[in-house]
Amino acid sequence: MSNDYVVGDLGAVLSHQMFRALGDPTRVRLVDLLAGRCRACSVSELAECLDVDLSVVSRHLALLRAAGVLRAAKTGRTVLYEIQYDAVAEALRGIADTLDRAREDFAASASCPAPTGNGKEQPQ
Repeated sequence: MSNDYVVGDLGAVLSHQMFRALGDPTRVRLVDLLAGRCRACSVSELAECLDVDLSVVSRHLALLRAAGVLRAAKTGRTVLYEIQYDAVAEALRGIADTLDRAREDFAASASCPAPTGNGKEQPQ
């Protein structure tokens, strides 16, 4: 086994918040809209493109922001949202790198130890 991978690494890089945020079709559409516009947008601009109430769009944006997918900046009375490209790319790159290390470790090991304690034989 390589020295780089430690059991639990994958759990450390998998953000349940990010996956929850990106697991909803409306939120994915919002991220897609922001990426397509190539600029920060307000809630009302984004709501115009969706068949969803402004308050629902606002809640979706808040969840994406809490997950680190978006950032918000207030300009006067308007809040503008934009994608945190570097943070999202870094999180996804971390997941990919950890999976690569785990795959290499799996390929290098003869077998993984079976869990103990239940008395049942593990499938091969």
